[in-house]
Amino acid sequence: MSTKNLKTKLQRLIKENSLLRGPNFTLASGETSKYYFNMKNTTFDPEGSSLLSDLILEILEPFDVESIGGLEMGAVPIAASVTSRSFQNGKPIGGFFVRKETKNHGTKSLIEPEQVAGTKVAVIEDVTTTGTSALRAVDALEAAGCKVSVVITLVDRMEGAKKAFSGRNLDFVALFDSSDFDLADG
Repeated sequence: MSTKNLKTKLQRLIKENSLLRGPNFTLASGETSKYYFNMKNTTFDPEGSSLLSDLILEILEPFDVESIGGLEMGAVPIAASVTSRSFQNGKPIGGFFVRKETKNHGTKSLIEPEQVAGTKVAVIEDVTTTGTSALRAVDALEAAGCKVSVVITLVDRMEGAKKAFSGRNLDFVALFDSSDFDLADG
C-alpha cells in the first residue's frame, strides 16, 4: 500500500477514534483547548497500530536508529508496535520508554530497558504541543549517552514543538499536524 493510502487511512482513524471536541480540555502543557487528541484510541487499535508502524518505519529508514521510544505513556504502544513490525520486516529495531520519574524500587531505572551509551535512538510521541514531554525524554537519553537522531510525532498541534526541537538541533517529523484535521481552537 502506498504511503499516501496509509496516511489517509490513519488520518481517518484518528478523526473517528481519537479527536475529541468540547468546551475545554487541559493539555499536558497546561494550556486549554477546544479539541483533544486521545491517541490511545488509535495507537491501541489493531489497524491504527499497523498503519502507524509502517509509516514510522518508512520515516526511520534514513536515520538508521537502533531503538525507538519516548516518555511514558503515549510512546509505549507506539514503540511496541514499531518494534514488532520492524522484526516482521526483517530489520529489527529495539524499543524503550522513559519514565516520568526514576523508579524507587528494583533497578531504579529512568529508561526501560536500559539503553547502552552510543545507541542511536528515535524519540516518539503521540501528540506534540510545545515539545516539553519529548525533550524530557531527549534529556534522559542524552544523559545516558544515547544519540537522539530524530523526534517523531503522530500529531503536531503546531504550538511551538518544531521551534523547540530546532533550537536543540533535533530533526523533527510529524505524520500529521493540526491543520490536517480542519480545527479551529478558540
